[in-house]
Amino acid sequence: MSVVKVVELMAESDKSWEDATATAIAKASKSIKDISSAWVQDQSVTVKDGKVDSYRVSLKVSFQVK
Repeated sequence: MSVVKVVELMAESDKSWEDATATAIAKASKSIKDISSAWVQDQSVTVKDGKVDSYRVSLKVSFQVK
């Protein structure tokens, strides 16, 4: 039997939602070992001068507790 822990992360990118997600996973991987999946729960943008300024994601990252 295994136990999986889920943590919630938020990340931002000036390129895309995909880049924000990849940035979050890369940074989390430095301190969380064996990440098995991530679920993008929410996406949003910030707007400046009538244009998209940055992309934001909220995601849930799961990993096995050893």
